[in-house]
Amino acid sequence: MTSTTSAPPYRRPGLRVLRPFGRGPLFAVSVAVLALLVLVAVLAPVLAPYDPEALDLSASLVGTTGDHPLGTDQSGRDVLSRLLHGARTGLLGPLLVVAVSTLLGTALGVLAAWRGGWVDTVLSRSMDMVFAIPGLLLAILLVSVVGSGLTAPVIAMSVAYTPYVGRLVRSIARQEKARPYIEAYRVQGWSGWTVCVRHLLPNIAPTVFAQSAMNFGYALMDLAALSFLGFGVQPPAADWGAMINEGQAAVLQGAMLPALAPSACIVLAVVAFGIVGEGLADRIAKRER
Repeated sequence: MTSTTSAPPYRRPGLRVLRPFGRGPLFAVSVAVLALLVLVAVLAPVLAPYDPEALDLSASLVGTTGDHPLGTDQSGRDVLSRLLHGARTGLLGPLLVVAVSTLLGTALGVLAAWRGGWVDTVLSRSMDMVFAIPGLLLAILLVSVVGSGLTAPVIAMSVAYTPYVGRLVRSIARQEKARPYIEAYRVQGWSGWTVCVRHLLPNIAPTVFAQSAMNFGYALMDLAALSFLGFGVQPPAADWGAMINEGQAAVLQGAMLPALAPSACIVLAVVAFGIVGEGLADRIAKRER
């Protein structure tokens, strides 16, 4: 006789779909690019040949040389050094945005899907209200109150990205809640909290992870745009968005690298995160067919 207390046999793939599958060269290249960016951000103080904030007006807008592989900006600062250090703020800000918005969005989405009723209605309408506010506008308003820097844009973009995650999690959590294994666990006497934490959350985690990878690229682009507009990281700190802003004048003088190099880094990072996110999403979809 089969024991009535045995766990239901149904179990979805869960986090196993996040194993590196490497079946597409573009995906593999994107993962390598992201790994390289992280490595560069961590080792920037070691890899950078110069102090990123050191001024040398006598070397203003020097082209590509052995001493300055990517030239210098208008203030004589080494572009390569600033690019390497800029990877730190370029990745740290989006990481904080994605971490905060994913945690809040997942909590709100699961709560709305699990409880249903008026809880679902209140949380859904609240997320819709926040969703209607443009993230960049919210960031600009917060910067005007708190002041420029990395803190205000990160808080604003975290709030703006939370409804994206929350609505996705609510949708997939509702589908997951309707599956037979959830009811089987509850019939056995498992508490709703235990079923959520031990079974529902691990099963929706791969989809959330894939969306977070894409959100990372979007957040990177938004934060760089705020720095470009002067609402984010301020000079002389090295930041890709601020470097593009500072390099605009150099373009008119025929020096392209001070603005082109950080632009290329932003595009490369955003595209790589998008490809990785899409690749994970496709993998998850194939596993669920």
